[in-house]
Amino acid sequence: MNSSRVSFETQVLPHLDATYRFARWLARSPEDAQDLVQEAMLRAYRGFDALRGSDAKAWLLTIVRNCHATALKQQRRRAQVPLPEEHDALDGQALISKALGPQEESIRRDQTLTLERLIERLPEDYREVLILREIEDMDYRAIAEITQVPLGTVMSRLARARSALRQQWLRHVEGEPRAVR
Repeated sequence: MNSSRVSFETQVLPHLDATYRFARWLARSPEDAQDLVQEAMLRAYRGFDALRGSDAKAWLLTIVRNCHATALKQQRRRAQVPLPEEHDALDGQALISKALGPQEESIRRDQTLTLERLIERLPEDYREVLILREIEDMDYRAIAEITQVPLGTVMSRLARARSALRQQWLRHVEGEPRAVR
């Protein structure tokens, strides 16, 4: 056995567990961590002659970090995002579709149409401040400039518009037919 290999085994291999733990924190899966450790150990072995009396553990963990950064850059270039593992606490929920199902989509569409009808029933003064604030996300001063009314009037019209809309919505909901039990 050559002396370089013996030195590598005595100085670097005792830190293999620490290397894996660090790689596991950097990578999202145990398999990726193993790949990261393998790549780092290969680089460490190839560049072991460059280690001159410094801390082998810190040197090795730096290589792991650099391997991880390189892997991330390559992954971004390929524009691939690996699917999370189902049991992954951080990203496991990504496997569940966020899209609404047909029933939820229908309910949302009906609610949107109802809301639009109820807004249309509001007096024009109320409707315009409500639309400018809630849909166009404008601040009160801008609404006052657009409608050419004082700031206090904008605030009171908005409060009245919200109240009227709430009352109309409640009347609409109470008037809906209920399922028979």
